[in-house]
Amino acid sequence: MAGMMDQNTNFLVRTQLWSRQIKELLLDELNAMKFVRQISDFPDGYLINIPSIGEAEVQPYTEGQAIRYNALATGNFTFAFDQYECSANSITEKFKRDSFYSADVIAAFVPRQHRALMEQYETRVLAQANNGQTAGSTNIINTADHRWVGSATVNAVPAISYIDFARARFALTKANVPLTNLVAIIDPSTAYVLETQTNVVNMLSPMPLGERIVKEGAVSGFRFRYNLFGFDIYESNYLPLIASETISSVSVTNGVANYFFSSAPGDTMPWIGAFRQLPTVYSEFNKDLQQEEYLTIMEYGVKLYRPENMVTVLTATGVVPT
Repeated sequence: MAGMMDQNTNFLVRTQLWSRQIKELLLDELNAMKFVRQISDFPDGYLINIPSIGEAEVQPYTEGQAIRYNALATGNFTFAFDQYECSANSITEKFKRDSFYSADVIAAFVPRQHRALMEQYETRVLAQANNGQTAGSTNIINTADHRWVGSATVNAVPAISYIDFARARFALTKANVPLTNLVAIIDPSTAYVLETQTNVVNMLSPMPLGERIVKEGAVSGFRFRYNLFGFDIYESNYLPLIASETISSVSVTNGVANYFFSSAPGDTMPWIGAFRQLPTVYSEFNKDLQQEEYLTIMEYGVKLYRPENMVTVLTATGVVPT
């Protein structure tokens, strides 16, 4: 007679085992919030007005002749709380009793809701920069373009070049933007072009930094280890996608908007924003549905505040090797 073996003891073998550990999501960094000037003088209402005054004029002066007195040009920037968003989850009493993982699920509600709202905020901030410019136009400010298609070509589609960094710096200079704390936020496909572009590689190759990049990679924490023309370079998966656009007879399809700006603190920041309600958690027990409910709500507004401090370079996303 055969001894105990799998064939005759199948009721004593667990066919499925469940780990106590739950697989976590891999999450990237969110960087946009630190480039938004947050205002607090918005105690009530829906719309705030921020006036501006222009520069004084100069005119010839002749002794003994009457002087013409001019008014300063004025403008008005309007800003509204236009985003009211929430994230909600619930868990039934029966599931809490029956599931081995119920405590872990409940513990995940609040941090996951907060993360979802912050990803939405990141996406909104970056989209507002693109919305603040005119599509298909060079958006000229002080004779310099602030929007164009990347100057390089990779795999027969528009890509970025180190020349675009120099051109972005020129545009910000012409707009009187402080050339301090310069930042470039680029798509991972754009980052790939920079990492492999011959001119950039040649510039780094004789330096100790070049050897380190070959060993460890060009990016650390979604930020490049080097900068170009003074721009600290960040990667982001939340930049707005461009279905199709043509600027100065150069077209891009399946593209993405890459940004260049100064993050000098204070009034120079390219974005302005305010929270009417920071992410706030509410929880209660619903007797009718016999479930525990968790809700996180936030209300905010964000808008491109300094169009002169925003340069957009459009590139195609299909430049990485397949």
